[in-house]
Amino acid sequence: MLRVVSTRDTAPTYREHMGEIFGRDEAAAWIAVPGDDDDKYTRGVVGFATGSARYPGAAVLGVEAALRTGVGMVRYLGPGRATRLVLQSRPETVTTDGRVQAWVLGSGQDPAERDELTRLQIETALGQGVPVVLDAGALDVWQRATGPRVLTPHAGELARLLGVAREEVLADREAAARRAAETTGGTVLLKGAETLIASPGGELRRVRNATPWLATAGAGDALAGILGALLATHADATDLAPPAAAAAWIHGEAAQRASGGGPFTVLDLCAALPGVVRDLVA
Repeated sequence: MLRVVSTRDTAPTYREHMGEIFGRDEAAAWIAVPGDDDDKYTRGVVGFATGSARYPGAAVLGVEAALRTGVGMVRYLGPGRATRLVLQSRPETVTTDGRVQAWVLGSGQDPAERDELTRLQIETALGQGVPVVLDAGALDVWQRATGPRVLTPHAGELARLLGVAREEVLADREAAARRAAETTGGTVLLKGAETLIASPGGELRRVRNATPWLATAGAGDALAGILGALLATHADATDLAPPAAAAAWIHGEAAQRASGGGPFTVLDLCAALPGVVRDLVA
């Protein structure tokens, strides 16, 4: 069966200090290693309702990142063009509805352009009570999530969520992240050169391994996919801040390897993910 290096019961007992730095050892604790008796279902199934006619690539990048991080199956539900591109890139993706252990919602979507099919897919996912990653176009539906949730805004999105100016968020990112976590009752992953992960109880974690070259279109879509994979393989976790921080660390480490000190594409980052995971469990 799936050997989970860390779960609620076996997670590291390090103290949740305010503003602690989350690093390699902590990230390694959230990698699930398959055993001889595992199958594609026990290894974790993550669902995606992402992408749009305008931004179909977001769906491709999220699915790619999740598969390369390690899950047994990806289910993708989205518009026709995005579905075709996902299947062209990853034909093992399942494009029919079914059970999942976690959802990734909203990447590459605009709430103002949400069609009826997308709305129905998101509402259905939110009502299943499983962990959800709320990214980009799904940040506005946090109130309807019936299960644990992680919101993954950048500074501008967090400002809109809080109803303040972007400059106010940038002036005190820690306070803004904590306020959003308290307001939404979810974990908030505030993206940036230093990623902040705030829990509803006020705890704060920092991830500092990103390269400036990571500031590129599609990077957030890959991060959402990595996080979706970790949540699907730890679906019984009640505190989503540690796996969220682990996803940010893995994302940053893969970017460092893909970059080598220079520019890279998000697919390069995704290609580096298996090596990162391998080294974490070695």
